[in-house]
Amino acid sequence: MKAKDISALTTEEMLDKEKQYKEELFNLRFQQATGQMENTARLKQVRKNIARIKTVLRQQALNK
Repeated sequence: MKAKDISALTTEEMLDKEKQYKEELFNLRFQQATGQMENTARLKQVRKNIARIKTVLRQQALNK
């Protein structure tokens, strides 16, 4: 997900997306610990998406 796509969402939608990504990150870490993980690159993608959402939320908070 790109920052442009994220900024088009409402604040509530962004918070929901962040929650979904955090749950996915937890599940991916669990899979990695148990040796069941197939796509290790997904960890990096999810972490970056969380960071992008937090960045856009912070920018909106500072602009208000």
